[in-house]
Amino acid sequence: MTTNDAGVEAKLREAMSLHQQGRPVEAEAAYALVLEQQPQNFYALHYLGLLVLHGGQVERGVALLQRAVAVDPKVAPTHLQLGFGLEQLKRLAEAIASYDRAIALQPNVPEAYYNRGNALMDFDRLADAVASYDKAIGLKRDYAEAHNNRGLALVKLRRFDEAIVSYDQVIALAPGFADAHYNRANAFDSLGRFDEALAGFEQAIALEPGSAEAYNNRGNILLRLNRYDEALASYDKAIALNPDLEEVAGARFLAKMRFCDWRDFAADGANLVASVRGGKISTPPFAFLAVASAPEDQFRCARDWSSARYPAPVVWQGERHDHARIRLAYLSADYRAHPVAYLVAELFEKHDRARFEVVGVSFSGDDGSAIRTRIAAAFDEFHDVAGKTDREIADLLRDRQIDIAIDLMGYTQGMRPGVFAARPAAIQVNYLGYPGTMGTSFIDYIVADKIVAPMEQRPFYAEKIVHLPHCYQANDTKRAIAATTPTRREAGLPERGFVFCCFNSTYKITPDIFDIWMRLLKQVDDSVLWLLEDNAIAAANLRREAVARGVAAERLVFAPRMALPDHLARHRLADLFLDTLPYNAHTTASDALWAGLPIVTCVGPTFPGRVAASLLNAMGLPELIATTRVDYERLAGELATDPEKLAGIRKTLAANRATAPLFDTALYARHIEAAYTAMDGRYKAGLAPDHLVVTG
Repeated sequence: MTTNDAGVEAKLREAMSLHQQGRPVEAEAAYALVLEQQPQNFYALHYLGLLVLHGGQVERGVALLQRAVAVDPKVAPTHLQLGFGLEQLKRLAEAIASYDRAIALQPNVPEAYYNRGNALMDFDRLADAVASYDKAIGLKRDYAEAHNNRGLALVKLRRFDEAIVSYDQVIALAPGFADAHYNRANAFDSLGRFDEALAGFEQAIALEPGSAEAYNNRGNILLRLNRYDEALASYDKAIALNPDLEEVAGARFLAKMRFCDWRDFAADGANLVASVRGGKISTPPFAFLAVASAPEDQFRCARDWSSARYPAPVVWQGERHDHARIRLAYLSADYRAHPVAYLVAELFEKHDRARFEVVGVSFSGDDGSAIRTRIAAAFDEFHDVAGKTDREIADLLRDRQIDIAIDLMGYTQGMRPGVFAARPAAIQVNYLGYPGTMGTSFIDYIVADKIVAPMEQRPFYAEKIVHLPHCYQANDTKRAIAATTPTRREAGLPERGFVFCCFNSTYKITPDIFDIWMRLLKQVDDSVLWLLEDNAIAAANLRREAVARGVAAERLVFAPRMALPDHLARHRLADLFLDTLPYNAHTTASDALWAGLPIVTCVGPTFPGRVAASLLNAMGLPELIATTRVDYERLAGELATDPEKLAGIRKTLAANRATAPLFDTALYARHIEAAYTAMDGRYKAGLAPDHLVVTG
C-alpha cells in the first residue's frame, strides 16, 4: 500500500483488523472513514466490498468492487469477488466476464473456474460449464464441490451416466457429502434405475435427516416402485420437515389414492383445493386432476405450477414458412406400450400426405414393442431425442421448420414442457395425453370437443379451445382382440351372476363412487365387481371397504394385467362397465366400447370427468350418460336388473361399432386436419390464435 497519509493508513489497518476479528459493524465504519478521506483507496473499496457483499448487501458490494476495479484493474481476486456478486444478482453475462478477467490475470486459481462454471450453468451454457469445472478439477483433483456441480451440469445435458461418475468421485473424496448422494439418486431416477435411486436417497437421509427434499424424492421413487404405503410414509416425513415444500401434498394424495387409502379423503382433497386457491404450488397438475374441484381450480393449479418453472417463456420470433405441405410434429415420451400410443397409431397412418408432412419426436428410447415399431414407421421422419436437452430438441424443430408442434404429454410422466417454452414453432398445441389446460402462454390451442371443454369454460383455459365435431379422442381400429375368450372360471369370476366391471386405475376410485357400487351389489343378487389388480394393498383395502359397507369381500374380483389383445377379449365376460368420477375412464373406456362392453358414466365439471360422456356420445349411446350421481346409480341398477334393456344397448353398441364416428379414424383424421389447417391459416393471415369449431 502506498499513501502519504499515515492516519489513513492506520485507520485502514484498524479496519482490516476488525474485519478479521469478525466485527463487521465496526469494520464497516472504519472503512467508511478511510473512504471519506480517500474515495479512491483500492484496499478500502476492495475489503469493504467483500464485507458488505458477504454480509448480504449484494448490490452495494458489487458497486464497491466495481469502483475498486476501476482504480486497479489488475487484481485477480477483486474480479473474482465481483463476479460472485454479479452472479448473485443474476447478471450472468457480466459475472462470466469478471471471472474471465480474474482467470486471465491469475490462471491457476481453481475457485475462479468453479465459480465461472456455476455462472455458465445458470446461464444455460452447460457444455461450457462442464469444461470450466474440468479446469477447476485439473488444478485441484480433490475439489468435491466442482465434481458435484459438474454432475449437475451433466444432468441438465441429460448425460446421466457421466453425471453419476462425477457424483461417484465426490463420494469417494467426501463420503459424508449428502448432496452428492441426493444428486446421484436423482440421476439414477432419470435413468429408470429406481432401486439404486432409492438407496441413494436413503443414504442422503442418513447423512442429512432434516432434508425434506430427500424424503419427498424418496417418496416419488417408492411410488414408481408401487410401494405406495412406504411412499406415503416418506411424504408424511417430508411434510413434517417442511409443510410448504412444493408438490408434496399432491403427490401424497395421489399415493394414497393408488392404494385406496381413504382415511381423511375429504379433508385431504379440500385442503388441496384450498391451497391451490391460495396460490400455493402444493400439487403437480396431474395429481390435481383426480381431486374433486372446479374448472377454475384446475386452471389455477396448472398456471401457477407452470409459471414457477417457466417464468419467461420465449415469444415466437421465427419467420413465416411457406411450405407446400403443413409440417406437423407430434412430440411424446409415450411411443411405446402405452395407452396414448394405442390411441394415435392409426391417426398418424391416416394423415393426408398430400397436405401434411408428419414428423415424430420421441422423448423415450425404443422399448422393443410392436406399437413402437408401428408408430415409428407411420411418420415421414422419426427422431429419437431421448438423450437431447430441451434446447437441442427445440433447435431440431426450428431446423425442420415445423409449422405446428403438438404436445402429446402435457404434465404427464416423461413430459418435456421446456421444449415448448423455448417456442420452436409458431403454433403449439396441447392434445390428447393430458386432459386439461396447461395454464401457460406457450401453448396456443387445446384440441377438445363440446362435451369435454364446453365453450362456456373458455375463461379457465390458457389455450384457445378447438372443438372437433364428435370426440376429441383418436382411436385405432386395428387394435386386435384375441380370438379366444377365457372362461369365467379362468378369469376368477363366478360361473353365474351379473358382472359389474371397472378396469380404471385404482387412483380414480373414490369413496362416494365406491358407495354406489356397493349399493348396486346389494341390489343385484349374485353380482360381482370386477376390478383391475393394480396392487395388492389396494385390493386388500377395497375388500375391507366393501365389508365395512356390508358386502362380502369375495364379491370383489381382481383381474391381473395382461397383453392388450387378451385384455380386450376378457371384456366379453363382463356385463356392464361402471365409470369413475371426478376422473373418468379414457383409453379404458375406448377399450371397453371397442370390445363391445357398455359403459355407464356420470358427467363431471372438469375435462377428465367428461371424457367417457364424449366417447359415448360419439358412439351413438347418449342414453348411458348420467348428469348426477343419483341418475348414475339408477341407470346402472336398471340395466343390471333389466336383461332385455341391456341386451338392446349391447345390440346398438355392436351395430354402431362399425358406423359411429368414434371408431372412424379416417373421418377423425380429416377433422383434426381441418383444425390444423385453420390454425395455420390464421397464423399465415397474421391473426392471433382464437377458439375454433370444426364442423362435419
